[in-house]
Amino acid sequence: MARALALLSGGLDSILAAKLIKEQGIEVIGICFKSYFFNEDNAIRMVKQIDIPLEVVDFSKEHMKMVKSPKNGYGKNMNPCIDCHAMMMRYAGDLLEKFNGDFIITGEVLNQRPMSQNKSSLDKVLKESGISSKILRPLCAKLLPETEMEKSGLVNRDKLMDISGRNRKIQMELAKEWNIVDYPSPAGGCKLTEPNYSNRLRDLLEYNRNPEERELELLKFGRHFRLSPNCKIISTRTADEADNIKKNISEVDIVFLVKEFKGSMVCIVGNPNDEELEFAAKVAGRYSKGKDEECLKVMYGYYKKPFTKHLQVSKLEEKDLNKFMVK
Repeated sequence: MARALALLSGGLDSILAAKLIKEQGIEVIGICFKSYFFNEDNAIRMVKQIDIPLEVVDFSKEHMKMVKSPKNGYGKNMNPCIDCHAMMMRYAGDLLEKFNGDFIITGEVLNQRPMSQNKSSLDKVLKESGISSKILRPLCAKLLPETEMEKSGLVNRDKLMDISGRNRKIQMELAKEWNIVDYPSPAGGCKLTEPNYSNRLRDLLEYNRNPEERELELLKFGRHFRLSPNCKIISTRTADEADNIKKNISEVDIVFLVKEFKGSMVCIVGNPNDEELEFAAKVAGRYSKGKDEECLKVMYGYYKKPFTKHLQVSKLEEKDLNKFMVK
């Protein structure tokens, strides 16, 4: 029996491509990539619905190197989709031997994304993957040149599709036909496609080209304020955000809480001076129930240690707050 490796993003298109090939009697193994900016959670859910195994590949470190300086640049935000897809293809090419696979399939749809899935971009991914003869895109195959797999009869081209554009009606109908009901929205998945996260990542990389994993994780939560190259403030918006931030800070980070009023947990990542400590205390006051008070007492100390210090701070004006916010 022929065997294909399906690159799964965790979205609907990639799982439909895998199912389309499985319907031809070809064995399919799912391959999902994990990095600092996306994970395997959705893919795990999706493969259960079409009953195929899943191999998770963690390429976080190499992916991060590429994200800092992608050969083909970024999309709308900090998403280097062309370079990312080509990197995944190269990894998958190495896995063909491990799994004794015959070819690779992806869920790409011609012209679904104006920059990364137009004809030129798809061709560029093929060229830079180094394994162009082994790649099949089942959902739009009939709009592309015939592959070796189709020419040899390994795959029946007549049973492939000719989907193009951003309308997802055909995919939704296929999902219903195959009883695929649990799938994420098209926008979900990669943090690099999100404007807020991308702005925070640009800010971080401007001052630190080799961030720790926890620093990248912290970008996902709270409000961020850049005070200096060595100092950033994070203010939580919800209890869940506070819980997630606590998982990624340590006893070298300083935390602020307003003494008499409930509100945001504020922390400083870096090495603050006295002025920056005072500003962080003001941020804590601004996002507390006492924000309209003329003067507030703010306690602070190293995380998981007693708060032995405090500052009396005045009300923080919105214009002063916005001056430092990373939006």
